[in-house]
Amino acid sequence: MAPTAGARRGRSGARRWRTIWISDVHLGTRACRSERLLEFLAANESENLFLVGDIVDGWGIKRSWYWNDEHNRILKAVLEKSSRGTRVAYVTGNHDEFLRGYAGLMLGGIALKNEAVHRTADGRELLVTHGDQFDACVRNRRWLALLGDRAYEACQKLNVVLNALRRPLGYGHWSLADYLKRRVKNAISYVGSYELAAATEARRRGFDGIVCGHIHHPALREIDGLAYCNTGDWVDSCTALVEDASGRLSLLEFAGAERSSVAPVQQAEVGA
Repeated sequence: MAPTAGARRGRSGARRWRTIWISDVHLGTRACRSERLLEFLAANESENLFLVGDIVDGWGIKRSWYWNDEHNRILKAVLEKSSRGTRVAYVTGNHDEFLRGYAGLMLGGIALKNEAVHRTADGRELLVTHGDQFDACVRNRRWLALLGDRAYEACQKLNVVLNALRRPLGYGHWSLADYLKRRVKNAISYVGSYELAAATEARRRGFDGIVCGHIHHPALREIDGLAYCNTGDWVDSCTALVEDASGRLSLLEFAGAERSSVAPVQQAEVGA
């Protein structure tokens, strides 16, 4: 395991970072790992908090409304962080595209943006965007993207049943979707194409790196000298990207009880 990034401890015992990025929470669906995210938000504070798209799942809500108390508490936790001085930016994604027309507004102290720029403590400029524009399927074949979303939802429902069977046997949470993405050749090729497209666009625009989400595939590595950072999600991986006071970027895997897997951006493998 790589060394833990240099977070400070606040008075409450929470780790304090310069910046936290999370994405793909999918509030409004049963797939959201809301209990894990609430634990993470309570255990981690930051000067800056970026919500990198698909925080609220408008597509899922249109199909079948689902919203429990934990989903309300997540929104409340974010608003409380904003009221205590955390600078919060909500960067819209494709599942919460209904907010894109309101970019530039402030809602409850939260800045709505379609993309953002973050300057790290060590001077690097990072493009922050959800990343659906790098997905040819979403960009050019919306009907196919919607069909894929239905298939993903079915996969998540099956995953609930599988995990219910695993728990009495003493096994932890297991993600069928993540397993399939890592095993199916076409999915691996899709992830690689997406990462290359994101890094290429960031380089074309003169950035030192890019922070995105969208594909539910956490990653933190260099692509031809440019930092490619994917925050992952809070459906399968329960991961967040963080920056410490020195500007070092790390990826945290949060599985409850403060179990984390952390790696600096210079490493090719994350969470090893």
